[in-house]
Amino acid sequence: MADKGLKGGSLGLVAVIVIGVASTAPGYSLAAGIGGIADAAGVKAPFIMLFAFVPMGCIAAAFYYLNKADPDCGTNFTWGVRAFGPRAGWISGWGCIVADLVIMPNLAGISGQYLVLLFSEKLAQNIYLTTTIGILFIVAMCWICWKGIELSAKSQVILLGTEVVILSVFAVVAIVKAFHGTTRTALNGDGVATVYHSIRPSLSWMSPSGLSTQAITAGLVVAIFAYWGWDTCVSVNEEAEDSSRTPGIAAVLSTFILLAIYLLTSYGVVSLLGPTFVSDNSGDAIYAAGKVALPAIFVKLLVIAVLTSAAASCQTTILPATRTMLSMGAHGAGPQKLAQINHKQLTPDFSTWLFGGISIGWYLLLVLVSHNSSTDAYSASIAAVGMAIAVYYGVSGLSCVWYYRRYLLVSAKNFFLIGFLPLFGGVVLIFVFCKTVWDARNEAYGYGLLFGVGTVLVIGTLLLAVGVPLMIWCSFKYPTFFSYSPDPIHTVPDPYSESTLAAPLGTYTKENRHGW
Repeated sequence: MADKGLKGGSLGLVAVIVIGVASTAPGYSLAAGIGGIADAAGVKAPFIMLFAFVPMGCIAAAFYYLNKADPDCGTNFTWGVRAFGPRAGWISGWGCIVADLVIMPNLAGISGQYLVLLFSEKLAQNIYLTTTIGILFIVAMCWICWKGIELSAKSQVILLGTEVVILSVFAVVAIVKAFHGTTRTALNGDGVATVYHSIRPSLSWMSPSGLSTQAITAGLVVAIFAYWGWDTCVSVNEEAEDSSRTPGIAAVLSTFILLAIYLLTSYGVVSLLGPTFVSDNSGDAIYAAGKVALPAIFVKLLVIAVLTSAAASCQTTILPATRTMLSMGAHGAGPQKLAQINHKQLTPDFSTWLFGGISIGWYLLLVLVSHNSSTDAYSASIAAVGMAIAVYYGVSGLSCVWYYRRYLLVSAKNFFLIGFLPLFGGVVLIFVFCKTVWDARNEAYGYGLLFGVGTVLVIGTLLLAVGVPLMIWCSFKYPTFFSYSPDPIHTVPDPYSESTLAAPLGTYTKENRHGW
């Protein structure tokens, strides 16, 4: 791991866990995704949340062990290079940047909408007002990330604490009301008056019985989006105490914390008035359910929970993207300008503001397309981001297995923790990507058509595909990086030895294979 000028040792374990969970944005993720999950799986939404945790937990194990070998802020980018070579690593890093870019408009949009919602439901429908506020949120969060990692961490503690407490109260109240029976008449998505009834929660909701493979996959790609973000705690590894250990532990613990939050809240929102109510109000399911479950004053608090969640994630989404860009620049995989550090703040300088500017442009493009056509590109980006996540998380899982292949059969513990778990997580996520590509090719998948093809497929694959010609251009522009070879098998450190750090990235090249 080369010193890139970041402020090392600034973050303890608790701070890193907070960054990981806050980056996932439980409140926002539920507000944006629970409707799609309920639409696909009905009352089995808790099962989807449980099932999605499995590959996430497996990939967290992969991040833990890969980080022990190379605690580089480029994470999956550098690990992909070490395991499979520069091209695989470059594309994996690109997948991380694309995922962060795709979701920024939703985070900013929800932040703008829910801020206005505190004062007026009518004004919250004003796309010009909410977009303007959303852009200001992006600028403000870029400034916080640029200002310093400690400010980022401290602001996350306040935002996350508020969010988790309010969500928990809402979920418990909703479950209690469901047990006592609740009925509500409201207009469905087609404007027809519908009577919704509560459903008593059941442990059978965590079983896949009755669900088709397509329903599970459709729910899973949204749930993967809901869990995504915990890897931010590994992206700040160079700024954490004990950089080869603390971020990996935080990654694993973050996924378990998220599982608890998602199971409790999905049970509450689905049982309150049934899954049809949730899917009929998919645009703001948490807010709609909150108006039924809570008194008016507490609904405002629920709006604050989603607002703080989106704002927190808007901030922490910037962290992994800019640190991946920083690492790519520092290792010569892209322009050296990407590695520019602000020497006073010790944070990525050029990368932070570049990512912020591109995010604003992408945000305006999605709003323009959605507002002036029948294509819901804005909402489709939520499902599309799951495709990018599946790619770079999946590659990370496979990288762990291949990188440590020398040690897989040393013990049952090794086989399970650095072999089976990362392989299972990687294969599941790559399957989810491939299945989504197949299912999302037509209009029936939802969100309309773009260029005659399913909008989710266009957004999810087009931005990833752009990375291929960009990588080819970089291979000519920066040939040194693309001369790197994967780490030879005999140089890979034992993941359980006291000294586990690998040789600096780029030690092994096509001309200098050291024993290959």
